[in-house]
Amino acid sequence: MPRSDLFYQPAKGESSGLPHDPFKSFVIPRPIGWISTTSRDGQDNLAPFSQFTNVSFDPATILFVGHQSLYENRSKDTVMNCTETNEFVWNMATYELRENVNSSSLETWVTSSTRAASRRRLRDS
Repeated sequence: MPRSDLFYQPAKGESSGLPHDPFKSFVIPRPIGWISTTSRDGQDNLAPFSQFTNVSFDPATILFVGHQSLYENRSKDTVMNCTETNEFVWNMATYELRENVNSSSLETWVTSSTRAASRRRLRDS
């Protein structure tokens, strides 16, 4: 018999009593945004983000959500690069690229065997 007494408030940080966080399953399928950025000093970064979506079609606008680094008490490199340069590029994370996408969550470009396409500044387009 289904539970009818389940109540969940993600902002409160309470356990839902379920095996997995239901908030992460509200939007299914949840596409992966493969976000590439470049820092002010020219360091490239490529990382997958599971929280991204379109905001509007006119003007064409997308967003992604970046959190604190799990390993350090600071923003993720992608977030810092976007803050510094006001730019990021969303890349299509296809099924064929799944292994590259997975490995890019550990160390960008180097271990993912993904090559960066020739770059152009978005503001110049």
